[in-house]
Amino acid sequence: MNSQKICSPGCINFISQISRSFSKSCARESQKKCRLLVIGGGTGGCSTAAKFVRKIGAGNVTLIEPADTHYYQPMWTLVGGGIKSLDDSSRSMKSVIPSGCEWIKDKAVKFDPINNTVTTANGTNVQYEYLIVAMGLQLNYGHVKGLLEALEHDPAVVSNYWDKSLVKTFPALQKLQSGNAIFTFPNTPIKCAGAPQKIMYLADDFWRKNGRRENINISFNTALGVIFGVKKYADRLSEIVKKRNIGVNFNLNLIEVKPESKEAIFAVTNSDKGETKSVKYDFLHVTPPMSSPDALRESTLVDQTGYLNVNKETLQHMEYKNIFGIGDCTNVPTSKTAAAVAAQAGILKTNLSAVIDGKPVQSLYNGYTSCPLVTSYSKCILAEFDFNGQPLETFPVDQGKERRSMFLMKKYFMPFLYWNGMLKGYWNGPGVFRKIMRLGQ
Repeated sequence: MNSQKICSPGCINFISQISRSFSKSCARESQKKCRLLVIGGGTGGCSTAAKFVRKIGAGNVTLIEPADTHYYQPMWTLVGGGIKSLDDSSRSMKSVIPSGCEWIKDKAVKFDPINNTVTTANGTNVQYEYLIVAMGLQLNYGHVKGLLEALEHDPAVVSNYWDKSLVKTFPALQKLQSGNAIFTFPNTPIKCAGAPQKIMYLADDFWRKNGRRENINISFNTALGVIFGVKKYADRLSEIVKKRNIGVNFNLNLIEVKPESKEAIFAVTNSDKGETKSVKYDFLHVTPPMSSPDALRESTLVDQTGYLNVNKETLQHMEYKNIFGIGDCTNVPTSKTAAAVAAQAGILKTNLSAVIDGKPVQSLYNGYTSCPLVTSYSKCILAEFDFNGQPLETFPVDQGKERRSMFLMKKYFMPFLYWNGMLKGYWNGPGVFRKIMRLGQ
């Protein structure tokens, strides 16, 4: 007797209906529509999403971000110096995405601005009316030969820009008794141009307090030709490194790390002969080369440098008027910091709101950014400046001077302001306070 059972016509029809229903369900799942789409769950993405949930209503804003954890990265200098813990700098992504904003936990991989569509890694096509690109920067550790291997296997090679390496930094500072300590700056734009120096100053202070500094040679090897891009603060930092006997070597870009022989290989950037320089290290803090994320860089949204092509003052895309950008992934010519994002967020909110309301954009960003330059375990220089590299200081004092008050603000007030004000869309930078404190200047 044949054990196979033949389905009746009714059964076949039922299975066919189920199959069609499932297929339609999958199709609906892979197609989404929203009024405003935000790409990136970092500082710029979360703060602008919060603003527009209030502006256009819950259910009208969608955010694409693959990470489970949101980090307050400006704190990572303090984590590397043993002042704060990594946990102090983190919150769950779910907790910082504003209520009323749909979260697609996925990665944006393709942009189609002609059809107002973004495609995610899982194949979801999200159609939007308006788009905010807030993707941040991509850390390209693999662009330095041997660096990933060194970060994994050599306890003396660290980097404050990556959470997995960040936790190695303070133990490495504690362990070093003598030798060469090298801090690097790459030949690309980076997050917070002052950060590669901040950890160096903390290391110097730590080794002094522990009686080891005379046995440690500290060098800052930078691919740039200046110690800092704003003259006022560059002059003050030059005085500090001279006073503390820190060597500064310009035009040196790290291209290779050899952990087996403890060598760091640098390209001489102002040489047309392909010259390199090898330096022995006993401690090596690396700032990796960075770029806009691959998916953005390979799209039609970028300029020739690979960054989102926006008007530097209005933050509106130069070609697609329903697209705006914020933060590190844009080609806005200012230092890439959380402070810059705060100032940009207010401009973006005003201008995108105008576009939504059918009005012209009018609010203009002046390039304001800030970099709290931590110079010891108790002092900080609060650098604030504009597009032209001119100081744009908030307080009625000389902020180029090392101050304990600025350090305490960096350590305690700024994190509080970040979690409770900025990410919730309530902080647009200190512009209003600057006018009050400087009597309208």
